[in-house]
Amino acid sequence: MNSLRVLVTNDDGIDSPGLIALARCAVELGHDTIIAAPSVEASGTGAGLTASGGHRSVTMSRRVIDDLPDTPAYAIDAHPGLIALLACRGAFGGQPPDLLLSGINFGANIGRALIHSGTVGAALTAHVNGVTALAVSLDVPWDPPGTPLWDVVDPYVKDVLGLIEPGSVLNLNVPNRPDPGPLRWAALTRYGRVQSRIVDQYEDRIELATVILEDEVEPGSDAALLEAGYATVTELRSVSAVERPRATPPT
Repeated sequence: MNSLRVLVTNDDGIDSPGLIALARCAVELGHDTIIAAPSVEASGTGAGLTASGGHRSVTMSRRVIDDLPDTPAYAIDAHPGLIALLACRGAFGGQPPDLLLSGINFGANIGRALIHSGTVGAALTAHVNGVTALAVSLDVPWDPPGTPLWDVVDPYVKDVLGLIEPGSVLNLNVPNRPDPGPLRWAALTRYGRVQSRIVDQYEDRIELATVILEDEVEPGSDAALLEAGYATVTELRSVSAVERPRATPPT
C-alpha cells in the first residue's frame, strides 16, 4: 500500500493505549498519520455529532504522545463521529484523510448492535463522506474484566489494510488471546453479545444494567467466529436506500 494520509480516532478517548497501538501501526506502515480523539471517553455515541462547545464551536488541544512524539495529536471535545466529519472537511491539517482508522476499541463490536458504537460510528461517518475507513476492536472480556493484549491486533490491521478497497468501510474484531486464529470474513450476528436492559423505572429516572446475552449465535457470524478464536472482518454498508419497487406515495 502506498503512503496515505491517515486520521486515527477512537471512542475510548485520547489517553487510551488502544489508540496509540493503532496509530503506531499506521506509522510503521509509513503513512502520514494524525491522531484526533475525544478528550474523554465517548463510548456508545454511534455517529453522533455532539460537541461540548456548542453548535458552532469545537474545542481542541494539542497533545504529545510519548510513544509517538513526532505524530501530531489532538484532544477534541467532541464525539468521534463529529471528529471524523471534521477530518473529512479538512480539519487537522487542511485536507481530508485518505483513510480513517478508528480504535482499537476496548471490547468487541459485533452484530447489528455496532450501530451504537462510537468506534464504528466514526468509520461509517468517514465512509458517508467518501473516505475509506476501518474500525478495529479487541474482544476484551468485561465481566470479569480482562487485561487487553493490544499488540496482538497489529498484524491483523496490517493484513486488512492490504485487502481494503478504496471507498469501503470494514469492521475488524480480534480475540484477546496471545495466539488468535486466522482472519475470517464474517456476517453480522443478529444483535451482539452485550445489551442494555431496564432494571427499574421511577418518576425521575430509569435504571439500566448491561447484560451478556447467552443466546445461540448464527454459524459463520462475527460472534460465532470470534468466540471460536478467529479474528473477523466484515464489510459494512453505511446509510443507503433499499432498492426495491414501491407504490407511488399518495399526493
